[in-house]
Amino acid sequence: MLYSMTGFGSAEAESDRYLVKVEIKTLNSKFLDLIQKIPRELADKELEIKNLVTQKLTRGKANLMIELKPIHLEEPTVHINRELFKKYYSEYYELAKELDGNVKDLFKLALHSPDVIVPDDSAPSVEWTLVKSVLEEALDKCANFREMEGKVLQEKLKSYIQEIRNGLAEVTERDPERIQQIRQRISASIEDIKEKTQVDQNRFEQELIYYLEKLDITEEKVRLGQHLDYFDEVIDAPDSQGKKLGFISQEIGREINTIGAKANDAVIQRVVVKMKDELEKIKEQSLNVI
Repeated sequence: MLYSMTGFGSAEAESDRYLVKVEIKTLNSKFLDLIQKIPRELADKELEIKNLVTQKLTRGKANLMIELKPIHLEEPTVHINRELFKKYYSEYYELAKELDGNVKDLFKLALHSPDVIVPDDSAPSVEWTLVKSVLEEALDKCANFREMEGKVLQEKLKSYIQEIRNGLAEVTERDPERIQQIRQRISASIEDIKEKTQVDQNRFEQELIYYLEKLDITEEKVRLGQHLDYFDEVIDAPDSQGKKLGFISQEIGREINTIGAKANDAVIQRVVVKMKDELEKIKEQSLNVI
């Protein structure tokens, strides 16, 4: 079962104090790269939030946003110490007059002086249990999204692998004829040489065998088939293993390249080009697999 690193999940819930909204978006990344945008009321829960995300998402670039909206509030959540404000303002005003300074911004200066604006103790406290449940719901939805995307990826990868299998079958079918044509070309060349000089028949046979062995692609065909089987095995495994698929793709590429280099045949070269094209699709899609 494959899981995509592309996902989205959102959830919200309401208590008698807060409306909680959670949204998470994920993209592909080699590791878990979490960007959190959380309200300051949850600053002490930042590590716990990260652990919850890590347990559920494993890999990918994740953007998490948690929003808290107080509800049913008829009064402001801050308190202004009026007496202290007046004291500050009066002191600043007298000092400005004494020094012949500008009194234009004294109101703002006094308002933002220490302890003039203080939090209202009656403001509702954050219910972490509610926030956690909404976060877990959003993470579950994101994980389900990734699972659905993973199924689509799995079908695509299987179709690409099958195309490479088809190419390997074409190469296997063509190979005997390729070898025969190489033998004929060499024999024709030797006949031309024989007309001009004497050729040692035993030496000729040895050289011919050596040359044909250098062009033999039997081992490459066998290894390529084994890599394709292993790729299918990893795709169907219970755990999603994107990195392993990437490594297998590299091995598949090596065998395809070697077949192309040894083939010395136009028909097989065209098939190799098609297999390389399918392999590039596999590499691109594998980057998005967890």
